[in-house]
Amino acid sequence: KLYTVLAIVLLATMVLTACQTPATATVAAKFKACQVTDTGGVDDKSFNATAWKGMQDAKAAYAIDVKYVESKQQTDYEKNINAYIEEKCDIIIPVGFLLGDATKAAAEKNKDMKFAIVDFGYTPVIANVRGSGFQIDQATYLAGYLAASQTKTGKVGTYGGMQIPTVTAFMDGFYLGVQKYNEAKGKSVVVLGWDPKTQKGLFTGDFSNLDNGKKLTETLLDEGADIVMPVAGPVGQGTLAALKGRKTGLMIGVDTDWSAMYTDYKEYILASALKAMDLWVKDTIKLAIDGKFKGEQYLGTLANNGVSLVVGSEYKAKIDAALTKELDTLKADIIAGKIKTMP
Repeated sequence: KLYTVLAIVLLATMVLTACQTPATATVAAKFKACQVTDTGGVDDKSFNATAWKGMQDAKAAYAIDVKYVESKQQTDYEKNINAYIEEKCDIIIPVGFLLGDATKAAAEKNKDMKFAIVDFGYTPVIANVRGSGFQIDQATYLAGYLAASQTKTGKVGTYGGMQIPTVTAFMDGFYLGVQKYNEAKGKSVVVLGWDPKTQKGLFTGDFSNLDNGKKLTETLLDEGADIVMPVAGPVGQGTLAALKGRKTGLMIGVDTDWSAMYTDYKEYILASALKAMDLWVKDTIKLAIDGKFKGEQYLGTLANNGVSLVVGSEYKAKIDAALTKELDTLKADIIAGKIKTMP
């Protein structure tokens, strides 16, 4: 009888424990990083896509959850950020200059949440926001020098999406790089589409309408430019369409390596000026995971590989050694502060 009683007690204990386990056991929730895109969409093959690559790289490296929401129009910014606040994401990553105001407002109202904005910063720094900037003018200075060395018509062109600082910085560096080539070689290569002195140039007015990019590129080609640098995210695909349609001219890509992204058009892509937004996003997420996140401002430069110039896959073997050496010297001088890459 004693054995029977003990068996009953043991059985009852096991049943009680089994019943309690689902209710009392807890599983640690995965860290969740949430991206809010600008209007170009996550697959813009430009700055949104580069930032999303950083999210995916962080997922692979740190076994976290990542997700995104696309902003179809500027009025979506606040709504999309607030949706992720309600969802209690561990870090919210808005992408682009135009999300600056919405991010600031959300961060100041939700001081216990972490925000990291791509390509925008705040002065003074906001305690729960990690900002980022990229001195892309350093990379496009090199691109301008390269373009001036390769033009056959003596004219190169550029256009932007919207006339905002993160766009015109590309154009400033490009313009000054061309002037450096003219000074060094006694040439007179002309830049169409942007004048840093007057702050006037060509802009599509958006980051989504490919036809606008095609039309502006055709305008530049008609004016004699044979190398064009579009600074308009996916709108740059319109430039590729124009070049391929006319079977002439070359392009300088921005944000990411366009020759790797658009392999069917690689013969038209001379080079690309890169922003390492993917690396910054991944590094920022790691700081948040490790409890080292803080409000601060990052600046990507040639010195820390935050920006760079990469020659297109079709042209790497075609750039002569002397020009490559000149570009390397220019890069070193920019890093050393000997060359000014902004007006």
